[in-house]
Amino acid sequence: MGIAIRNAKKSQMLQINNAQVTKQFGIANDFRGKPGNRQVTILSHESWLKVCHELKQDLDWTTRRANLFVRGLDLKNSVGKEIKIGDVLLRITGETDPCSRMDDSYMGLQKSLALNWRGGVCCTVIEEGEIFINQTVSIN
Repeated sequence: MGIAIRNAKKSQMLQINNAQVTKQFGIANDFRGKPGNRQVTILSHESWLKVCHELKQDLDWTTRRANLFVRGLDLKNSVGKEIKIGDVLLRITGETDPCSRMDDSYMGLQKSLALNWRGGVCCTVIEEGEIFINQTVSIN
């Protein structure tokens, strides 16, 4: 698992080794952190590989601007399911729709991410705690 935050709108994503996850702020120190249905965004490794293959580019996952990068989870049509990371519990509230900023990073990225939930999911925090890179992640 990877973890990334941004300090301000349109700022570069910063990869970090661990983070506090709270109901009030989502991922601590992330610009978008606030209560609501989009507190934490998650991108799957497998979907990102499909996007990169389609675009014939080896883009870093942070180009997508998601908070978490996970392996082995099928996020397609997963609204209502819960993701467990250590003590942290997240509920999936919807698909993360890729915005036009994706094409600012690489032309064609927005369209490729829009297919089959490749852009990932948005979540709300149910149980708080600390998360770490390479921690086990599961979906129920």
